Amino acid sequence: MVKKQLIMEKASELFAKQGFKATSVQQITEHCGISKGALYLSFNSKDELISSIIDHYMSQVTANFDYIVSHSDKEDLLYDFYREYYHFFNKHANIAKIFIKETQSLNEELIDRMRYYNQLHEKIILTMIDRLYGKKVRDVKYDLLYCIKKLLNMYAEVFLLNDIYLDFNVLAQSLVEKTNIIAENITIPFITKQQYELLNFKKVKDLSKEELIHLLDETIKEIESGLERESILLLKENLMETNLSIAIVKGLIENIRNYPGCEWIAYLLRKYYEL
Repeated sequence: MVKKQLIMEKASELFAKQGFKATSVQQITEHCGISKGALYLSFNSKDELISSIIDHYMSQVTANFDYIVSHSDKEDLLYDFYREYYHFFNKHANIAKIFIKETQSLNEELIDRMRYYNQLHEKIILTMIDRLYGKKVRDVKYDLLYCIKKLLNMYAEVFLLNDIYLDFNVLAQSLVEKTNIIAENITIPFITKQQYELLNFKKVKDLSKEELIHLLDETIKEIESGLERESILLLKENLMETNLSIAIVKGLIENIRNYPGCEWIAYLLRKYYEL
């Protein structure tokens, strides 16, 4: 069976050039050099393929954000966060442009996938706000959340849609300054906690232990050998029957964190073990 990863990479190239709607299944199979039957062994439909591509890119950036917010020193946290955001989307600029331009052409199920990751990103940003400013912004933290999101999106559109060079290190420094000014001077709260919860009435559901084990099984299939495979096997065994210390679990997760395709499972395991 042709690996899903290869199909997603090749399909992403076409989607970046032509858009989601204008790209046919026939064009995808021709570009991949496979039959339609081979494609449908991996994906039931073009929408499922698009959903998998969304998951592939958004899970990576979510995992990266979460790791930075959890592990960066407080004095570097905001800078590291902004710099990582722009470096990631610059690296994947072609597919990011499609997400910006064609979100409204996606069906409701695919839009829900985007909303799901948006909620995860908001939770991560709120955690960052708490680390940085604490009780000082308690009454305005949700307003500050939306300000940070708007700053992220505004400058992303500048370089993604206009094809101009931006120095992302300087941009990150500039946004740190702007964010601190807003945080230190905002006095009139607009979005309350209750309003924010109403806006996000579809809550992000944490995965169960059984769902995590299933994801680990799927990941194991993609890794033939090496330290990463052994680490995932041990992590799976520990979920089934706890026998490892948290320190060892943390080390095993770190072993797989930077392995291609394992960023998301590492993120989910950190959330499960509350690391």
